[in-house]
Amino acid sequence: MHDQKESCNLLKEPRLVVRKFLARPQHEGLGAIVRRSIGRFELKYFDPFLVLDEFSVTAPAGFPDHPHRGFETVTYMLQGSFTHEDFEGHKGTIGAGDLQWMTAGRGIVHSEMPAAQGTQKGLQLWINLSSKHKMIEPRYQEILSKDVAEAIKDGIKVRVIAGEALGTKSPIYTRTPTMYLDFTLKPGAHLQQPVPISWNAFIYVLEGEGIFGNTKSSPTAAHHLLLLGTGDGLEVWNKSSKPLRFILVGGEPLGEPLVQFGPFVMNTQEEIDQTIDDFENYVNGFEKARHWRSESNLSLDY
Repeated sequence: MHDQKESCNLLKEPRLVVRKFLARPQHEGLGAIVRRSIGRFELKYFDPFLVLDEFSVTAPAGFPDHPHRGFETVTYMLQGSFTHEDFEGHKGTIGAGDLQWMTAGRGIVHSEMPAAQGTQKGLQLWINLSSKHKMIEPRYQEILSKDVAEAIKDGIKVRVIAGEALGTKSPIYTRTPTMYLDFTLKPGAHLQQPVPISWNAFIYVLEGEGIFGNTKSSPTAAHHLLLLGTGDGLEVWNKSSKPLRFILVGGEPLGEPLVQFGPFVMNTQEEIDQTIDDFENYVNGFEKARHWRSESNLSLDY
């Protein structure tokens, strides 16, 4: 009883759901299907988050050679595997449960293509970088599924992609302070997860259905994005007969101006114009793009 009382007092002001979207399938890249929830017309930006895609790709579809500048991409595989390759010679494959945290910084050109038969599924999150970090050198942080921090307690399993949950921390370094938690709740489980008060936070439901924020809320099913209001954390109940799986993502808002042109995200239109110039002329971070094409791109039959 004492433990139960302690858990009840974990949050003083649980965050409530303030907006809810169903992410509908759309085409992206070369024949890929994505369910985009952030970065669409109803929700262009949720500071510091630019895009959240749940992707589903079957070869020969994929994301051939394309550039980025000014933000980070976080790719988290749910099923199958992807091969990524960039103009720095960085190449590898990420499989189910693996994580790639790429800081594009001043510039990267890369490809992301299926590495296995069947359908590859995963999530890609774009996190904005502050003006002081936009032009840093690119870097990668990669974690295999077996090395992702995990904790299990009271019918709750969490994979800690970034941040901390159930006393377990991720080794990922986040330039824009971020938490990224993959929760699975057994039927009957109840979760209380602290979130820093000043941060923006959202939920994306992957499987099952759950009650978020308030016991009186109606259940929310897969492929829905829930934006959370103010408070010190999230409260969730799984009152269904099946497991509930969702991600909870939170980040410190940058509060800076934003100008986006496709895969380039800067603070002013002048910086975007400069980025387009840099990319077209292979300078200022894009030098290696002039003579580079990925192996997957070279094999495409145009």
